Amino acid sequence: MGLTGLEIYKQLPKKNCAECGVPTCLAFAMALAGGKASLDSCPYVTAEARANLESASAPPIAKVVVGVGEAAYEMGDETELFRHDKKFYHETAIAIEVKDNEDVVAKAAKIEELKFQRVGLEYKVQFVAVRNTSGDAATFKQAVEKVANVTGKGLVLISECPTAMGQALEVVGGKKPLVYAANKDNYEKMTELAKTHNCPLAVVAEGLQNLADLVDKIVALGHKQLVLDPGSRETAKVIADFTQIRRLAIKKRFRSFGYPVIAFTTEEDPMAEANQAVNYISKYASVIVLKTAERAHLLPLLSWRQNLYTDPQVPIRVEQKLHEVGAVNPNSPVYVTTNFSLTYYSVEGEVEASRIPSYIISVDTDGLSVLTAYADGKFEAEKIGKVMQKLGVEQKVSHRNLVIPGSVAVLKGKLEEATGWNVIVGPREASGIVPFAKANFA
Repeated sequence: MGLTGLEIYKQLPKKNCAECGVPTCLAFAMALAGGKASLDSCPYVTAEARANLESASAPPIAKVVVGVGEAAYEMGDETELFRHDKKFYHETAIAIEVKDNEDVVAKAAKIEELKFQRVGLEYKVQFVAVRNTSGDAATFKQAVEKVANVTGKGLVLISECPTAMGQALEVVGGKKPLVYAANKDNYEKMTELAKTHNCPLAVVAEGLQNLADLVDKIVALGHKQLVLDPGSRETAKVIADFTQIRRLAIKKRFRSFGYPVIAFTTEEDPMAEANQAVNYISKYASVIVLKTAERAHLLPLLSWRQNLYTDPQVPIRVEQKLHEVGAVNPNSPVYVTTNFSLTYYSVEGEVEASRIPSYIISVDTDGLSVLTAYADGKFEAEKIGKVMQKLGVEQKVSHRNLVIPGSVAVLKGKLEEATGWNVIVGPREASGIVPFAKANFA
């Protein structure tokens, strides 16, 4: 259990200097107690007080890093129980399982290619999880080595045999894989391996009380880079356990549960497996190990992950610029829309489908959609005119025709006065752009 705000306040300098960004030391103490601030923000805290307040200033869920270099991926370091309270920070890592007795090279190569482009963002799988299905230490080591030679992604090594894990770590220990797992029987040897190679260690136990007890034993051995597995595999029980772990870590500051959690899918049907994973992403999983490596099953899952981990108070937006779609020329049409990513990419997709090279102006509306931005005064004639001038649109085309969204047709007159351009009212919805473009520009 963490310290209360008043207990923290007693150890602060009480200068009320506001240099930490908070008006008073008491307010800063309350923020520390709630995991909303860092002790590093106070320039006057003493070394003694810093040592005493370490647990209070640390995030309720510790940050754990798997992998090194470009493959390094941060998990945990979360402060919220509900996304709308602030935001979730570190997206759930997706790991695809490879069994050591299958064609590991072929599957690892397939996983390496799992990258998706959507609304200007790249979605990808973070880890390859190598499972010791054969039960043989040498086979496991060989499989891990082959996978490491094929992929640049982070690794999850799955074996509860310390001998097999030790041999595998001889090959890839420097890559800082996630070691799965320490249990009640092997935790001393597994902890020693994880400490020797400075690797994060997954801890598995049946039931939350047993898990907490085992975590405390491993921490006492001097290792705190942990990932938790409460041992449940039935979907409803996993969700219940993850929720309880998160609640106790954030609301009660229960340090034994202040670590990321790992989930394993069990459904055999790939679509059912993806749906199961969606539930785990929604309920706090920091890493999920899946069996399917099919693009059709993973894209919806990764899209949901991206949406969940987007700051709900900050719309996704694209850069304000003059975008080129296709091999544009001086006769290419010019469309204007907002910089809300969903709006922009809907327009871009339809313009591209028309097969008529075009320009698209994305006006910075703080990420608001067309009608919302218009209602808020952020998508109006004078502003659009200034953006066009700033982007040098006149130097790009030989004509003076501008297409605006049909939902803001009311802007036509004022925009013509502000720019001197001929304003064409386009379709209300992006889906109407293809027939509109063919009728007007083909």
